[in-house]
This record gives sequence, structure tokens and C-alpha cells, in this order.
Amino acid sequence: MSISQNIEAIASSLPSGVKLVAVSKYHPLSAVLEAYADGQRAFGESRPQEFAAKAVQLPQDIEWHFIGHLQTNKLKLVLPYASLVESVDSEHLLEAISAWGEKNSKCIDVLLEVHIGAEQTKQGFSAEEVLDLIPVSLPFVRVRGLMGMASHTDDDERIEADFELIQQLFEQGREIAQKAGNQHFDILSIGMSHDWRLALAYGSTEVRIGTSIFGNPEI
Repeated sequence: MSISQNIEAIASSLPSGVKLVAVSKYHPLSAVLEAYADGQRAFGESRPQEFAAKAVQLPQDIEWHFIGHLQTNKLKLVLPYASLVESVDSEHLLEAISAWGEKNSKCIDVLLEVHIGAEQTKQGFSAEEVLDLIPVSLPFVRVRGLMGMASHTDDDERIEADFELIQQLFEQGREIAQKAGNQHFDILSIGMSHDWRLALAYGSTEVRIGTSIFGNPEI
């Protein structure tokens, strides 16, 4: 199937209120434009240089999500164009984003990345760390919710257990955020090409899908 057909098939299966982020990393401008022509507007990238290059060359109404590990020395490549930074994985990064926002008079929407899966190589906060961080107030950062990944496995029960834990953290986090005066904590970004259907049962408000839309990239 074509990129447009893939998008239409996935979008038609998503409940109302669940956003599709087309993960276009490693794919050429032409692939993004094909998805764009079919009405897709939210795209996810994970490499700062590629992110910045696409952002300046592609239509300006695209909603860019940064979903990869972000180093503080690469903020200038990402923050001018990002609608949402989904992968905040340290307090140091959060503070650096706020400092950049203050310098550039821009409030940055972010998600806190939660490390739930079994893989030790994944970035992100523990459950305890993320709940402690949610009420922290920084003037140029707006914490919109959580992003997470389930364990990379074919075991649906393990994936569902991971998603259930992230959903519970999100619900706890929303209560904490509201008590702290943050009424914008409303995004739960879980679900990728191999597990997005499972994620929908656990409150996902956003799925990040690459391979099932664009195929495997030619790297």
C-alpha cells in the first residue's frame, strides 16, 4: 500500500481525540510531502539536524514533534520549530529548555519521558522521579503529559502491563498537575507501529507510527 493508503487505514481506526504522529525520521522530504498531501500534519523526528533541515524546507503549517534523545547543545536546532518536545528525560534538560525559552521569549510544550520497559538502554525517568517532577514550575516550559514505550517484545501481556503502568502514572500525574495549577496536562503519548492498537485500550491520546506508514527507511 502507498503512504497515503497507510495513513488513511490507521487514521480510520483511531478513536476521536487520538492524534496520529507520523514518524518520518530517516525518510526523505518526498515521503513527508506525500503524507502531507493526504492531510497528515503532525510529524515526529528524532535527530536534531534532520529535524531542523526538514522544518525549514517543508510547509510551515506542519506540527513538528521531537521524539528522540535531545542534548542541550542541540536545543537551537529543535526548539525554534518544535510544537512539542516529547522526550524530556532529565531535570537538567528541562531546565535548559526553560532557559532557552526565556532567552527566546517562547514557552515550550514538553512531555516527560517515562522509562517503564525492560531495556536498560532506554532513556527516561522512573515512576517516582516523574511524579516528583510534575509539580516543578519553570516559567518557559509547559508540561503537557507523559511519553513512554512498552518493552520491545512479542508478548502482548507484557506490553499491556507496561501500558497500564504508564496510564496509572498519567492519571496520578494529572491530579498532581491540576493541584499545582497546570490545567494543560492532557497528553499520553504511547503506542508505536507494533503496539498502537494495544495502547488505545490504555488511554493513549497520541500514537507515534513510522514503519507502518512509511515502511523501513533506507539508512
